Amino acid sequence: MTEQVRISLLQMDIRIGEPDTNFANAERMIAEAASTADKPDIIVMPEMWNTGYALDRIHQIADRNGERTKQVMSALSKAHQVHIVAGSIAEKRGDDILNTMYVFDRDGTMTAQYSKIHLFRLMEEEKYLTAGDRAGKFEIEGIPAGMMICYDIRFPELSRKLALSGAKMLFVPAEWPNPRQHHWRTLLTARAIENQMYVISCNRVGVSGTTEFFGHSMIVDPWGETVAEGGTIETIVTANIDLALADKVRSTIPVFADRRPNLY
Repeated sequence: MTEQVRISLLQMDIRIGEPDTNFANAERMIAEAASTADKPDIIVMPEMWNTGYALDRIHQIADRNGERTKQVMSALSKAHQVHIVAGSIAEKRGDDILNTMYVFDRDGTMTAQYSKIHLFRLMEEEKYLTAGDRAGKFEIEGIPAGMMICYDIRFPELSRKLALSGAKMLFVPAEWPNPRQHHWRTLLTARAIENQMYVISCNRVGVSGTTEFFGHSMIVDPWGETVAEGGTIETIVTANIDLALADKVRSTIPVFADRRPNLY
């Protein structure tokens, strides 16, 4: 992959507790994004796109071992010759349910997975889900990248760990609701500035029960400037990024060289 990368964010309206509907919508949106004349290198999806937060039924509708997701996303990434950061899904693993994201390369091979390590108490995730136990670092065609999911962005230690490991891109699928849009935009921008890397976030839209999700999927560059941002309706947000900018920013303001971790 060259340092010029084109990225599409699938800002989906997720139907709570309806995996078949959501899979059909995901396939449609992936095909739409990949069919453009200047198609993306990477397609990114939101958090828990297969089921939404149907936590009261999650054991019945979660994807066992992610098998359906892996089969569908592998076929789509190979057919369209794109990388797919397949958001995250409700994955049933043994007796546990995890909030897990997968990454597929242009050949349809799954290259990485990460399970959310910070469970969000305001949506009672901890009562239904099992937390992951490792950070999410991977590579896309040799470019180091990191994975976080939604609530994870409130924990700056995690993004710093990924940046210190070399990540130039941080992918963040989310179901971030109203009324915390200001937190969403501020935290994503802060993670980009402090770690001098691209933050690539995909949030859902729509309403589940009484909870409204506002979208505003964002790509933020290593200076903290917004490259692209969605609105509040289902859409595909596409933009080009230049990964050389991460190296330029890191050499201009040498934050990592100037750290004094022995003091904090």
